[in-house]
Amino acid sequence: MPISPNQGSTGGGTTVTITGTNLGGATSVHFGTKTATITANTPTSVTVTSPSGTGTVPVTVTTPGGTSNPLQFFYVGAPFKSSISPVSGITGGGNTVTINGTGLTTATAVHFGAATATPSVVNDGQLTVTVPAGAAAGPVGVSVTTAGGTNNGLTYTYVDAPTIGTINPNSGPASGGTVVTITGTNFSTTQSVTFGATPAPFSVINDTTLSVVTPPGAVGATDVTVTTTGGSATTTAGFTYVAGPGI
Repeated sequence: MPISPNQGSTGGGTTVTITGTNLGGATSVHFGTKTATITANTPTSVTVTSPSGTGTVPVTVTTPGGTSNPLQFFYVGAPFKSSISPVSGITGGGNTVTINGTGLTTATAVHFGAATATPSVVNDGQLTVTVPAGAAAGPVGVSVTTAGGTNNGLTYTYVDAPTIGTINPNSGPASGGTVVTITGTNFSTTQSVTFGATPAPFSVINDTTLSVVTPPGAVGATDVTVTTTGGSATTTAGFTYVAGPGI
């Protein structure tokens, strides 16, 4: 006589179906010493709402013909989440985050605000999930749903991709060392600025302004790329390296 599911929240409220024979006219279903609420009953099944409980309890069905053999039901506590990494990413989603905590074995869903994704459980203390697209840039609450319930408490921030407006000055010596101001949008989480393939030292002045010192480069035009947690923006041939004088 199978029971499905065979685990649920310690707070109760799990819909459980017990199948077998001669179950018609069931008068009660017990989870340990507690009585469950019967919501449907046929000769081959009984559907109930589990009461609250802890640990592992025997489940029995009583009909006018007697009481069944017991089946085991496992109560699962709500999950606890301790950390999420990384804590931000592109608004379009698609990147993978890791959530650490306890009680994650039965995780079936991770909610990022109003969006939901299906996780991959690594073990009871860790899961990974592909972030769904966000409705807009900004922070959202993150919750994990398991057989034991749903637990909130973490925050993930969606970040829009950067855009580059102006690069001033847009030329300088091939030896590098030119202080350049880059204006644009969504620069707060800047991780790198490159001239061609060469990283440049930079400072974030504010969300719309970067101060950058050019690295040495080959004479000619080179692409300038700004990379943030929200993505990358590139200005093709955005800076021109000029040869120094020779005599």
